[in-house]
Amino acid sequence: MPVLEEVLKANAAYAADFGTKGELAMPPARAFAILTCMDARLDPAKYAGLAEGDAHVIRNAGGRASDDAIRSLVISYKLLGTKEWFVIHHTDCGMETFTDEVMRGLLENSLETAALGEAGFYDVGTGPGSAEGKYIDWLTIADQATSVLEDVTRIKAHPLVPAGIPVRGYIYDVKSGRLIEVPAATAAGAAN
Repeated sequence: MPVLEEVLKANAAYAADFGTKGELAMPPARAFAILTCMDARLDPAKYAGLAEGDAHVIRNAGGRASDDAIRSLVISYKLLGTKEWFVIHHTDCGMETFTDEVMRGLLENSLETAALGEAGFYDVGTGPGSAEGKYIDWLTIADQATSVLEDVTRIKAHPLVPAGIPVRGYIYDVKSGRLIEVPAATAAGAAN
């Protein structure tokens, strides 16, 4: 079955049992937000015990504190009342497997999907590519604990983030399902 048909069939079944979910309030009931990775192995609802309407979940490649992620967190607080934020990266993250330079080179060669070999990603496309990738900070990760600390620190230092919001730092272990605190990040993210 093609993906579109699968999605629409699943949506029809979900909508059939939608019940009172249409009455959920816009502000998250548990008043917190999670910034995490888009990796398909992560299910924030399960690892954080969330039900629909409980929390905001902001996802991007690596769970990084990009300008857009901070924009979402600020909206989450300012307009929808979240009082606590979590930055959750994870083990075995794809963002650890390349650098900005590698990504830029792959995009310059072609826009087709790259392949992954023992030496890393390599281009299998025939082109054309684009040099536009050199203008993007891909926010790759060299060390998970360091990246969590950097992101928590960046969020806390942002001029639109109130000092009273605690920002906690964790790494999700994809092999065990456990959240592992990054103490330095949580200390850096403490509410003032």
